[in-house]
Amino acid sequence: MTKGTRHTRVLVALLVFCTSALGAHSANPFVGRWALTLPGGGAGWLGVVEKDGQLSASILWGGGSVLPVNAVKVEGGKLIVTRIQESQRGGKKNISTETITATVDGDNLKLTTVTKRPNGTLTPPADFTGKRIPPLPARPDLSKAKFGKPIVLFDGKNLVAWKLTSPGAKSGWSIEDGVLVNKPVQPADRSQHISYGNLRTVAEFEDFKLALEVNVARNENSGVYLRGLYEVQVCDSYGRKLDSHNMGGIYSRITPTVNAEKPPGEWQTMELTLVNRHATVVLNGKKIIDNEPLLGCTGGALTSDEFKPGPIYLQGDHTGVKYRNIVLTPALD
Repeated sequence: MTKGTRHTRVLVALLVFCTSALGAHSANPFVGRWALTLPGGGAGWLGVVEKDGQLSASILWGGGSVLPVNAVKVEGGKLIVTRIQESQRGGKKNISTETITATVDGDNLKLTTVTKRPNGTLTPPADFTGKRIPPLPARPDLSKAKFGKPIVLFDGKNLVAWKLTSPGAKSGWSIEDGVLVNKPVQPADRSQHISYGNLRTVAEFEDFKLALEVNVARNENSGVYLRGLYEVQVCDSYGRKLDSHNMGGIYSRITPTVNAEKPPGEWQTMELTLVNRHATVVLNGKKIIDNEPLLGCTGGALTSDEFKPGPIYLQGDHTGVKYRNIVLTPALD
C-alpha cells in the first residue's frame, strides 16, 4: 500500500480513550467507532470523537490509510462529514469535495455520499451503512490464553488450502523449491496493467497465533491480513524511522515500538497473535507490538465486521514477495 498520513501510538491511545470514555457518556449519538459497508460492499471505518465540546473524526475508505476528515459537525440531527481531495493534472490543481451525511438509529447508521467534482458537477448520491463497534474488552492476559493444535497452512508442497480473494484476478503465486512466491509481472507497455490477486486461506478462523517466514527484496511490499481484517505490514522498510506503515506495523493504526526488520533479501520471522481484538507482533524475535487494541479494520480488509471468522490473506497485488513455513495455532474458548 502507498504510504499515507502517519498515525502514532499516542493518537491511537487517545482515540481508544475518547471513543470508550466519551462514547459512554456523550449525549452525541454519533460519537464512537463505526464499521462501514461502503457503496459496492467494500469495508470502511469511521471514528468520531468529542472533546471539550468539539468533534473530530477519522475515516478509512476501502484501501489506504485511516485519515482525518477535513470537517465534521452535527446539524439538524444529522452527522455531516467533509473530505477534500486535491490532485494535480496538467499543472492544474483539481479539488474534489465529498460530503457524507449520516443519520443514526441506535447502533446503526444510514449514510449517503455525494462528491462535488472539480468542474462543479455532483456525483449521484450513493447510500451505504454503518454499525457501531462495541467497546474494546480489557487487554487479554495472554499468559492464560489456551491454544489448540497447530495447523500447517503452507507446507511447501501445494496450494490446496488457498485461493484468490478475487477469482477473476490473475494469479502471480506459485511454489518454487518449497517457497510460496508471488511474481506480479507487468507488461513493458505501462498503458496495460494486469490486476494480480491476493491469496487467502480457504478455511476461516477466529483468534489464533500465526507463525511464518517472509522475504522481501528491495522496495517490495506485501501484507498479512489477520482474519481478513487487520493488515500486518510486510515491506522493505529497513533503516526507516518508526512508522505504522513499516514492516510489522498494523497498517496506519499501530506503530512498532522498535525497528526489528532485516535488510532486504533476508528471511525474516513473524509471530502474530490475535486475541479479543488485541494484536501482538514479534518480528525477528523482538516484540514490536505488545497486546495492543485494534480500533477497526485496515485498508484492503475483506469485511469491516470484526466479530465473524475470517481467513489469513497475503497481499499479492503490489509487488513480488516470498513466504514459507506458515503455521496457525487456533485459540481455544
